[in-house]
Amino acid sequence: MNLDHGLKLDLNQKLMMTPELRQAIAILQLSAMELSEVIAEEILENPVLEIADKEGDDPHQSEQSDQKEGLKENEPLDDYFNWADYFNEGIDRKSEYGIADDKQPFEVFIKNNVSLHEHLELQLHLAVRDEAAKAVGNYLIGCIDDNGYLCCTVAEAAIAHKVDENVVTEVLKLIQTFDPLGVGARDLKECLAIQLEQKDVHNHFVEAIIADYLPDVAAGRYKIIGEKLGCNAHMVQEAVDIIRTLDPKPGRAFGKEQSTYITPDITVERVNGKYIIIVNDTNTPRLTINPYYRQVATEADPESRKFIEGRLNSAVWLMKSIEQRRRTLYNVMEAIISLQQDFFDHGQKFLRPLIMKQVAEQVAVHESTVSRAIANKYVDTPHGLLSMRSFFSTAVHNSTGGQDVSATKVKQKIKELITGEQSSDPLSDQALSDVLCHHGIKISRRTVAKYREELGIASSARRKRY
Repeated sequence: MNLDHGLKLDLNQKLMMTPELRQAIAILQLSAMELSEVIAEEILENPVLEIADKEGDDPHQSEQSDQKEGLKENEPLDDYFNWADYFNEGIDRKSEYGIADDKQPFEVFIKNNVSLHEHLELQLHLAVRDEAAKAVGNYLIGCIDDNGYLCCTVAEAAIAHKVDENVVTEVLKLIQTFDPLGVGARDLKECLAIQLEQKDVHNHFVEAIIADYLPDVAAGRYKIIGEKLGCNAHMVQEAVDIIRTLDPKPGRAFGKEQSTYITPDITVERVNGKYIIIVNDTNTPRLTINPYYRQVATEADPESRKFIEGRLNSAVWLMKSIEQRRRTLYNVMEAIISLQQDFFDHGQKFLRPLIMKQVAEQVAVHESTVSRAIANKYVDTPHGLLSMRSFFSTAVHNSTGGQDVSATKVKQKIKELITGEQSSDPLSDQALSDVLCHHGIKISRRTVAKYREELGIASSARRKRY
């Protein structure tokens, strides 16, 4: 075997994930609100970046103005007003005098919800004067979870405060009369029983079902319950209807969660029969390069120049990535409109099957790029606010020889059939499958059950009315 040493050049190509490419991919899959947060962080970390004051600002003009030093003789008054505006920024003079403002943010109208514990402590403070009983009550309220159930026992509370269990029981009974109805219960049966008592509902069958037959109610076994209670299924269903008016989780109406709003990333409007695509960048500030660092980069020492050039390259790449994201979103949405023209013209019933490969081929990008572009994105269409991913659905075979239909359309058809069924004789999954096959949609019973569960619709046994 001949072994020798030598040097040779070998030219090949391979894919390299550079930090800049990773950043561009990450920015592409961000929503409009997330992108604005990322930009705010980059502005704090990169001193070269700054936000343009106006859409029409010219960086070269700002650079020339920054190079001027000193003030002209007729400028002190104007300079004073500029500083006054700066210090008064954020102060709403209209609100001080009760003047309405049409441009108030939505957050002003969000209700600051009181927590369940605060709500109960306020009622306890008004109902109890004895300090020892109030201390026990505060302990019990602290042991109530977010659903309104008591997580400790009477004995534990008695030991913690060194009082008799009868005292704790009396305080607990008082708390169970507070709003919301059913709060302070130790299990579901007690919660429902408390609500029946406070609503002054006296029904033998309702009380018996709550005590012994709640699992059978969840399974829809009304006939079995009727046989055990000596009544018919219709009477059982009337009792179950009363139970359904009760709240199994009385504490869930309270909390500190605030309302959230979906900001569409794209808006599609129809103008003179054509669809106009508007990429939402109102929350995305327009970035520019600080002109001061441009000048410093040419005059600084080599080490400082190297640092500033690195920051400049990072800033330029960020601006290019944001622009690339905007163009990609526009192109993907334009392809979706061309492939889903019937949906935009007539509504959700005309949504066609669509896969990401079709859009990728039309936009001339990879499927993964399309997947990242539609991730966490919403579009405001003439037919409502929709997720961009909702335009993509699998195809269901059409047995009549026509075009395949989308899974979304099949779900809509199943929902319509169930809405129009007779409550005394609901359609089973097999019956729904037969009806859909009669309309040319070949679909199995198991697929019908899958789509029905995704729609949140109960089975035929639970939908039946006696």
